[in-house]
Amino acid sequence: MSRSWLSCLLATFWLAVVLPRASALRLLESKSLNSCQQNSGFTASLFNVVFTPENRSASINVVGVSTITGNVTAEVEVIAYGYTAVRQTLDPCKLNLDGLCPMNTGQINLDTNFQNISSEVISRIPGVAFGIPDLDGIVKVYITSVNTKTRVACVQAHLSNNKTVYQKAVGWSTAVIAGMGLVASAITSGLGHSNTAAHIAANTLSLFGYFQAQAMIGMAAVDLPPIAQSWTQNFEWSMGIMEVEFMQRIFTWYQRATGGTPATLLSSLSTTSVEIHKRSVDTVHRLFLRAYNDMMKRTNVNESVNAVGSTVILRGMKRVAFRAGIETTNLFMTGLTFYIIFVVIVVLAVLAFKGICEMCVKAGWFKSVKFQDFRNGWRTILKGILIRVTLIGYPQMCVLCLWELTQRDSAAEMVLAISFFLGMTATLSWASLKVIRLAKRSVTMHKNPAYILYSDPATLNKWGFLYVQFRATAYYFVVPILFYTLIKAMFVGLAQNSGIAQAIALVLIEAGLLIAVCILRPWMDKKTNTFNISIAVINLINVVFLLIFSNVFNQPGIVTGVVGVVFFILNAVFALVLLILVLISSLYAIFSKNPDTRYQPMRDDRASFTKSQTQLNTELDALGATARGDPKAPYKTRDLDDDESSYSTTSLGQPLQETKDIPRPSSRANSHRAMSQRDHPHSPVDPSVPLFPSDGSPRHEPPMSYSDGRRQLYAGYNGSTQPGSDLPLLHPNSQTGSPRPRSPDYHQPYPRSGSPPSSNVSNYRQQANRSPWQRGAGYEG
Repeated sequence: MSRSWLSCLLATFWLAVVLPRASALRLLESKSLNSCQQNSGFTASLFNVVFTPENRSASINVVGVSTITGNVTAEVEVIAYGYTAVRQTLDPCKLNLDGLCPMNTGQINLDTNFQNISSEVISRIPGVAFGIPDLDGIVKVYITSVNTKTRVACVQAHLSNNKTVYQKAVGWSTAVIAGMGLVASAITSGLGHSNTAAHIAANTLSLFGYFQAQAMIGMAAVDLPPIAQSWTQNFEWSMGIMEVEFMQRIFTWYQRATGGTPATLLSSLSTTSVEIHKRSVDTVHRLFLRAYNDMMKRTNVNESVNAVGSTVILRGMKRVAFRAGIETTNLFMTGLTFYIIFVVIVVLAVLAFKGICEMCVKAGWFKSVKFQDFRNGWRTILKGILIRVTLIGYPQMCVLCLWELTQRDSAAEMVLAISFFLGMTATLSWASLKVIRLAKRSVTMHKNPAYILYSDPATLNKWGFLYVQFRATAYYFVVPILFYTLIKAMFVGLAQNSGIAQAIALVLIEAGLLIAVCILRPWMDKKTNTFNISIAVINLINVVFLLIFSNVFNQPGIVTGVVGVVFFILNAVFALVLLILVLISSLYAIFSKNPDTRYQPMRDDRASFTKSQTQLNTELDALGATARGDPKAPYKTRDLDDDESSYSTTSLGQPLQETKDIPRPSSRANSHRAMSQRDHPHSPVDPSVPLFPSDGSPRHEPPMSYSDGRRQLYAGYNGSTQPGSDLPLLHPNSQTGSPRPRSPDYHQPYPRSGSPPSSNVSNYRQQANRSPWQRGAGYEG
């Protein structure tokens, strides 16, 4: 069942990309006609031309206005992917075109069909013009007066083969698989499979980052080929760019209410043409697209206006908004609103899951240990999930907020942009510094950053998403990733007036990241490093293509057209591979009984530190309570990231009830006070038992001695040097199964009667200063 569902979802993605190319009917059509010279003598308000090579016919329906009189000739030029496929001069009189032979001033209505077009003309049209979606082709017509031999008009039309790679199914399938990865990671983490959850979370986050990188390519103010525009438009959902009609009306009202003036490009019928900036065919040609709705330009919007035919030129992010059916002034509010909706949905889902788990446990449908870690620490887990959502949405909000600062749509939107940008940046910066501080403290105390980062469930659940995808010694790499995201977003959002500057900057940024990850290889294992380095390589190739699209090399138009097709094919195949990998790992994690067997243990040995809080409460804490003679005393959950005092030994085993209710020897009380007064960092474990001893030198002050004459617990009993004589439970003269504390005597650490010889005092202190892990393990020095 899962396999069939997997096949169906992947087939949906691939068919959405390939199906537009599988149409049986081959045709070329154009629905817009735009002027391509100043003072053109002919303009059209209706233009509809369809050419079908199978029946060698062409249908033409034109309504225009002419200021030309007399006989004319028309030079037709067909250009596909920068290659001039057809150049031919036509005489309207020989073709019996009414209204064009001769031409007269006034309105011209032309509705006719051409039959039996020459096979020679059809053979000149490249086959790719009918097969490749998002055809990059135009037809230009130069009208020349027969009498004066001067060019009196120039018009051009964008050609389409009615195929496109911009498909809703592509966006939905990618979104579903990415969301499924996040859900699978959360479920496996709740079931205790931390290794599997870390791998799925890391790969899903990288996949989401790749989608956002694709969307940023489409947002760049570079003249992209149509196929590149359409492909990147499939991933704009990852930046929150989704059109919902009633929401757009609300955003327009909100902008007016807060002092802004909304754009009206999508409001009524055809008096304005919109030029969606793409690559130039030969540095002077431009692609014009007449909007099917009215495209009236508001006076205070920064769209460029062409003097010919009231044409609005859209670049970069405005181009993305227009193709998505969103007014350019609503782009920021659209992305912001969908991010907030995403956060709210995640919070409600966590609360709902908490309620469902509790209901199932009470009803007996679940065992009481099912999702017990989540049920006990759901508040901390929710905080960690919010950090995760902030990290995922940071590229989106950085780009949109910084872009809004350049648009100034309204005062309220400016405040929202500044607040969200600074708030999210400060939150992630503080969280990253928190992780670094915890790791450095762990290195100071335990010679290993993994101990504190992975041994405390509260720390792992709250901050783990910032570092679990990296190896333990590369905990800091979240800072370079955030810096990379911020710098990239600044160039995309703030440099919309210079496409070449954007392209050059993005090449340098992506190259720097690729070099860094190839040298450091910061991710948790070889497979994850390969996964992420592959994404970095493809991102670098994409921005190199973007640099080519900017025409900085002044290459021929056909080179740019071919590179656009290669861009689409490369990313379509690579995206499919990533989706398959993430989907397979997600399904395996959900349906496998023990998904951790699919992954090898990490070399940083994080698994030895990662402990389920449920296991701690039921096993380790029970042992500790038994050793203290109070097996029923409840103990607090360890929390190592609250403040510095939480690292003390006293905070780890302190009962929840008042300490006065539990009898404790006065010597231990004094020892407790002595430890709380120390200046060095406190350890979350017993200081006498270091996890990673590196030498035989004592690490802490010796414990307070006991003065009970009947038993000596840690000195050699009666001066005996027999191995094990310093352990009370192994001494033959021990009368009880547990040691009894003696009354403290600070001035005389040994009882006057039966005390060991003075020569044994130094031996006693050396033995007492060494932990049981050091004695007999090669640390005696």
